[in-house]
Amino acid sequence: MIEKTMRMNYLFDFYQSLLTPKQRNYMSLYYLDDFSLGEIAEEYEISRQAVYDNIKRTETMLEEYEEKLLLFQKFQERRKLFTELKRLSQKYDDSVEFQNVIQLLEKLE
Repeated sequence: MIEKTMRMNYLFDFYQSLLTPKQRNYMSLYYLDDFSLGEIAEEYEISRQAVYDNIKRTETMLEEYEEKLLLFQKFQERRKLFTELKRLSQKYDDSVEFQNVIQLLEKLE
């Protein structure tokens, strides 16, 4: 469950601008603020089932966006490469230029 929550949080970060305001609100409350379906339903004065359906539909949309655009996958690959680059950079501690390049790359993340 934690792994799914983390994945949805990342997908939401990458693709939230493609969602409707209602979808963004439900996903934010459910995944970021840890509201229950009942709490969201009460907040919006709708049924718990309506909230559940909307969240499930939005999760499917986020997965479809990722399948096509691969932003999260590329992010994960970049993180692995940064880790490897940092490890290799230890061999070049005296190279200020090398360290500066790594810092510039990190700022782009």
